[in-house]
Amino acid sequence: MTEPTASASSSYAAAGVDTAAGDRAVELMKAAVARTQGPQVLGGVGGFAGMFDVSALKDFRRPLLATSTDGVGTKVAIAQALDKHDTIGQDLVGMVVDDIVVVGARPLFMTDYIACGKVVPERIAAIVAGIARACEATGTALVGGETAEHPGLLGPDDYDVAGAAVGAVEADELLGAERVRDGDVVLALASSGIHSNGFSLVRHILAQRGIAFTDRLDEFGGTVGEALLEPTRLYTSPLLDVLGAPEFSGAVHSLSHVTGGGIAANLARVLPVGSWVEVDRATWSPTPVFRVLSDLAGSSLESSEGTWNLGIGMFAVVAAEAADAIAATITAGGIPTWRAGVVSTAARDLDGFEQGAKGVDGGAVRLVGSYAG
Repeated sequence: MTEPTASASSSYAAAGVDTAAGDRAVELMKAAVARTQGPQVLGGVGGFAGMFDVSALKDFRRPLLATSTDGVGTKVAIAQALDKHDTIGQDLVGMVVDDIVVVGARPLFMTDYIACGKVVPERIAAIVAGIARACEATGTALVGGETAEHPGLLGPDDYDVAGAAVGAVEADELLGAERVRDGDVVLALASSGIHSNGFSLVRHILAQRGIAFTDRLDEFGGTVGEALLEPTRLYTSPLLDVLGAPEFSGAVHSLSHVTGGGIAANLARVLPVGSWVEVDRATWSPTPVFRVLSDLAGSSLESSEGTWNLGIGMFAVVAAEAADAIAATITAGGIPTWRAGVVSTAARDLDGFEQGAKGVDGGAVRLVGSYAG
């Protein structure tokens, strides 16, 4: 291949793309990425493709691969406004990897994609370091990624992040609505905050009130932006521990990650047709961030149940006899977990219930009562 001339090679820089900055970013992130990689990862950083040894799947009876892809939405606008980029990576991993554990799969590896207007090596490295830390926490190898510079399309300080992950599960251990039975208990696992959904509404509320991300609110104990950047809680490892515990064998029937669509819709997706659940609001108290934003909007908490998680990041539908022990185990691991409802298949009028979501013809869910103070 003919090498480009000096004038030709410099034309890319003249167009606003700095390949040298990209190389520096890779050097800065190498150590963080390497900490996620075990002997199954081949090739290291910088290859055209990430490679992962899946020889262990030969020991599966019938291995199924699970995959998920997502981003973090407009939460990146807050990170950019505060010039704080070390937590957004955990949000990405939470949105992607915690979708994989919902089917009972153990994550194997992940790749990421960062599009930006200008490569600032330290900024890119901070984002990837956050991804890597969360990959470590969830047992996921970060096997590759891409940073793309888009001058003229994105501003110099603008970026977006996305990722994809792959996991594996035994076919006969796959979780889902078909396992759910009448009388199963719905456990709610606490969120750490807003996570990564509903930030368009958050930004709209703040803009209407003229509140900047750098403003301080007493209820938040710091700036508005810092409270909003609280990273998404990671559920993968605690849930895999429960799924792998002999005493809970077969007791977890379905899981639901409470993301876009809110509380009722996401739970309805993992319930069988003909079943219903009333989620009791009195079983938890939404954290201050939700209450403050609702007050600022002049609306009720109930009106945002289809947008925000309001304090529940994950649901676990489990056998009644194991519910208390599972809740205690997850709580002891650092994630408050409580009974929020019971699955029923008894005939009843389902007017006012949310039934299925996102193309899934599932069960019916509605929230009842008033939130705890």
